Amino acid sequence: MKLVQYQRPGLLWPTFGRLTSLQDELDHLFETPALAWSPALDVSEDKDSYTVRVEVPGLKREDIEVSLNDGSLAISGERKTETISEGTAVHRQERCYGKFSRVLALPKTVAAGQVKAAYKDGILTVTLPKAEEAKPRQIDVAVN
Repeated sequence: MKLVQYQRPGLLWPTFGRLTSLQDELDHLFETPALAWSPALDVSEDKDSYTVRVEVPGLKREDIEVSLNDGSLAISGERKTETISEGTAVHRQERCYGKFSRVLALPKTVAAGQVKAAYKDGILTVTLPKAEEAKPRQIDVAVN
């Protein structure tokens, strides 16, 4: 099997194809591998809590840090580069390695002592219960 490097097809005119190649070269030149990736995350809310799910496959639990500080949730970690034996040529590398950090501002206060984090099948799930004062309340309307 022969591996061929992918090149974007030229657009309408050959000049645009050359510009696309130039953009690819500039992107490659200015890449910062240590900060080149940011894991995808989902945030959901129900009446009692916020739930944050972060995709971090291939990491160990001890490579992930979760902290709550002054109304912000910070999730950081590092995906370590796999060692490649000498004499091995890498033809394509799309998986990102290095450190990452995601910080989310929380719109309401949470019960910091009840925050839970679980890691399973490459998904980090952080559950942030809302503080009692942040939960919605039903107010009865009195008849005069």
